[in-house]
Amino acid sequence: MTPPSPHAFEREHGFTEAEWLRCLPHAVGPHALERLEPGAANVRLRGGGLLTLRWKVLPDRRIALLRMPRLGVRYVFDAEIAEAARDDFLRQFDRYLQRGGG
Repeated sequence: MTPPSPHAFEREHGFTEAEWLRCLPHAVGPHALERLEPGAANVRLRGGGLLTLRWKVLPDRRIALLRMPRLGVRYVFDAEIAEAARDDFLRQFDRYLQRGGG
């Protein structure tokens, strides 16, 4: 069982900013994406309410000779958005952003 999504939280993603910007329109799916300024965007959810995204490039993670890009992202949903609506959005969003491994 997945824990409920809080209305505000931060995550670290293994993306460059260019990769993030390429993926973001597809990850939000049918919701309206509004680019505000560098490092910021809003997502207008179809059921009503707003998700604000703010991101910043973090130093690469280094493990021996391996270097992985990092992007710190702050997610803030309007407080009135129901937990179920947040969970539904994030389930689809996270599924799109998943990367294969193996």
